[in-house]
Amino acid sequence: EVDFWIIPIIQGFVQIEDLVVNYSESSDDDKSSPETPPQESTCVDDVHPTFLVALISRRSRHRAGMRYKRRGVDKNGNVANYVETEQLIHVHNHTLSFIQTRGSVPVFWSQVGYRYNPRPRLDKSENETVSCFRAHFEEQLKNYKKQVIINLVDQTGREKIIGDAYLKQVLLYNNANLTYVSFDFHEHW
Repeated sequence: EVDFWIIPIIQGFVQIEDLVVNYSESSDDDKSSPETPPQESTCVDDVHPTFLVALISRRSRHRAGMRYKRRGVDKNGNVANYVETEQLIHVHNHTLSFIQTRGSVPVFWSQVGYRYNPRPRLDKSENETVSCFRAHFEEQLKNYKKQVIINLVDQTGREKIIGDAYLKQVLLYNNANLTYVSFDFHEHW
């Protein structure tokens, strides 16, 4: 009987825009050439070149917190600072969706102190982490069926301990619906 008083809200971001695609016949080189006079944009009206694009990010209410203060996974499999971002594109009476999630590495870890980039540490053993890691990915697979995990932690520096623990948990979980990819930004600066 209290539903009347409850207002559903999200913590996140929503933006919806109409985009028009320009199907000009000229190449990009022609467009940027100083000798080419500016041409009026043309669109092929009979194929409806207008796209409706929406971007929606929803932050989880579980384990929300400040960076460096809230890290890792909890006993229920919730990871810190979890965000689901959905990109929707509507064109020609079809709607396409792409969902990306992000969150803290789902092992028990923390960073202590207020200085910039404090050293991470593991807070529980591999065996204590298994059930919580499993709970996290069982929920993910229930919602999304398959997932590509992209591990973005530094694979050689101070974050290596977290990346190694993450990979070990993925190998122990051994689920065919998970694809694990390690991408170290530090190698691509």
